Amino acid sequence: MAIDYNSLIPNNVNLSDNRRLQRALEDWQPKFLDWWGDMGPAGFQAREAYLRTAISVDSQGWAHFDYVKMPDYRWGIFLAEPEAERKVNFGDHKGEAAWQEVPGEYRGVLRRLIVTQGDTEPASVEQQRLLGQTCPSLYDMRNLFQVNVEEGRHLWAMVYLLDAYFGRDGREEAEALLQRRSGDDDKPRILGAFNEATPDWLSFFMFTFFTDRDGKFQLASLAESGFDPLSRTCRFMLTEEAHHMFVGETGISRVIQRTCEIMRDFKTDDVRKHGAVDLPTLQKYLNFHFSVSVDLFGSEISTNAANYYTMGIKGRFDETRIGDDHKLTDASYKVLEVHGDGFREVEASALTALNERLRDDYVADCARGVMRWNQIIKRHGIDFELKLPHRAFNRQIGQFAELKVSPDGKIVSQAEWDAKHHAWLPTEDDRLYVISLMKPVTEIGKYAGWIAPPARGINNQPTDFEYVRP
Repeated sequence: MAIDYNSLIPNNVNLSDNRRLQRALEDWQPKFLDWWGDMGPAGFQAREAYLRTAISVDSQGWAHFDYVKMPDYRWGIFLAEPEAERKVNFGDHKGEAAWQEVPGEYRGVLRRLIVTQGDTEPASVEQQRLLGQTCPSLYDMRNLFQVNVEEGRHLWAMVYLLDAYFGRDGREEAEALLQRRSGDDDKPRILGAFNEATPDWLSFFMFTFFTDRDGKFQLASLAESGFDPLSRTCRFMLTEEAHHMFVGETGISRVIQRTCEIMRDFKTDDVRKHGAVDLPTLQKYLNFHFSVSVDLFGSEISTNAANYYTMGIKGRFDETRIGDDHKLTDASYKVLEVHGDGFREVEASALTALNERLRDDYVADCARGVMRWNQIIKRHGIDFELKLPHRAFNRQIGQFAELKVSPDGKIVSQAEWDAKHHAWLPTEDDRLYVISLMKPVTEIGKYAGWIAPPARGINNQPTDFEYVRP
């Protein structure tokens, strides 16, 4: 599907054929640009960055790379190619034609899901707006800006759905997406993880690995939706989301690589005196960001999740590849529950356990990334292993929220938590040390001393390419 770049708002949805919708979005556009100017990357709006822009929604050759100032980035509305005769693939409507309009009885539920997803997109831009000022390299600065502009485009995707299919209510919700602020006491973002501070690049890399990975699984579940415009929107968003997780995984890989090099070269575990991030501190940051991100999947047992599935609105990850009846009326799924002074698995309704199933898929995906990080450590002959903490560790949502649990899954007293949590989560001293490393490096081809250069550049460019111009 070709994208119309001659319009004020680039799109592949024939926006010019719907004058009401076109006017609504053109009215919202300057408000978005005002928000971007206020809350986008601080101090870099006039800089030219080497960014990719979508030029089609085909799987091959869909993006074009060039220098652009971020306020001039062509944000727009892009839906994946329609699937001929697509059906609803699960729930009570399984086998029916996918909906091109919002079913009236599901209007409120769909709007709430779209708003919640849409709220995460500007939130992450707000969380990361100061990071450009402490970038470890021009390569990393460019990757940050790419993530930021694409989160901005994902916001456009959700606003399109709200304006196109939800009338006045949708337009009001679109306005509210620009009014909430990450971490604001009066108008915070909807989900807790998107109100956390991202004050340094180690936090940014952890966020893009763990929290953007939650986004992958949420978008994949919504891409299964019987509401076809939502499905097509999320399918294209997933194409862009992959780069965000790449930034996170390779960023942490490079931090680990540099730490291991210093440990080897100086024959010491005390790498802080050489300006690197020690592996125990990396583990604490991992523990924090993983625990915050698993909360995003919600309660282990959820009637809302069951209803979304039965309605045909939100499916499972890779729904059509699962070999069952896709109704789950009589199916069960194992979930973890507290039993005595420990945990046990019990059979629960597969419908009400859908959040936990999605969380299981997410945890398995995270574990594969952590395994690749550990291979770097192992290649350097260092006896240390990064581990995902127990899923009940440091939880604020769900049945484990009231518990104190160690990273290895032991239920502990408040007194033991108070005595040991500084070894499990970043302390103020840890955070101050990491922040002390955040000195900007903006010379072409140079990298901060706490992170290794990447193995290769972006879009076949060298690592010493001028990714952001003065």
